[in-house]
Amino acid sequence: MNPFSEKKSILDSINSLIRPDFKKAKADEEKIYKCKNCENKYTKAILRENHFVCPGCGYYGKLSARTRISTIADKNSFREFSRGVVAENPLDFPEYDEKLKEAGKKTGLKEAVITGTCTIEGKRAVLCVMDSRFLMASMGSAVGEKITRACEYATKKKLPIIVFSASGGARMQEGILSLMQMAKTGAAFGKHGEAGLLFISVLTNPTTGGVTASFASLGDIILAEPGALIGFAGPRVIEQTIGEKLPEGFQSSEFQLEHGFVDAIVTREEMKETLGKIIGLHKKAKVYL
Repeated sequence: MNPFSEKKSILDSINSLIRPDFKKAKADEEKIYKCKNCENKYTKAILRENHFVCPGCGYYGKLSARTRISTIADKNSFREFSRGVVAENPLDFPEYDEKLKEAGKKTGLKEAVITGTCTIEGKRAVLCVMDSRFLMASMGSAVGEKITRACEYATKKKLPIIVFSASGGARMQEGILSLMQMAKTGAAFGKHGEAGLLFISVLTNPTTGGVTASFASLGDIILAEPGALIGFAGPRVIEQTIGEKLPEGFQSSEFQLEHGFVDAIVTREEMKETLGKIIGLHKKAKVYL
């Protein structure tokens, strides 16, 4: 066989494998999405370029954990750990196993949080990012364990830790074992703070329930995305309990900033730079102390 013909045959075979993936990726970027707020339509490519914020009304769409990591961590710096920590069904809760499998298939994740190390603007940190697509990022034993291990690692290596919260609260299918994670994570962050280390908590839409009532509220600095729902019980639950209509914007990040619960509201476009500056300032402050 002619060597040039053989080479061409090999290249054609390789291209036949690559092109379908390229076409699939291109089709995915051209897919149309409708804003939940203003109902304007945009391609995924346009939304990605705008950090998945609606160009028309500024509404903040949800980000997957991996997409958020790609916007925060320096390129190729993120190293995931605790991948093997996954949820089980300790109480034999009906249909819980099926829900876990379904969530995993839908998201490609094993649990509702991804943890690891990275650099942000050249500065080393531990990063935890919750993904609300996985059972509303509810905190069960596995989520609590992954966040606790991440915090303990940060304490051991004397690193700052940043947690992006987005959760519906405790995972009801795990009962009291889920609620125990509130104390466990809180204790880990307490030791991290006692070591004089920095914890930045970033609240995204929504951050509620047991996550708000535990580690999400313990940050040395608490940041929030614009328009995020932040609270313990959701507004519908509160309204049904007290029998009254809540004021406009109640539990929004802007409301929480006005009342001192949040230190600053930061846009997605400015988030990475802001985190880098805070970490840098903390390092400088420790040098002077």
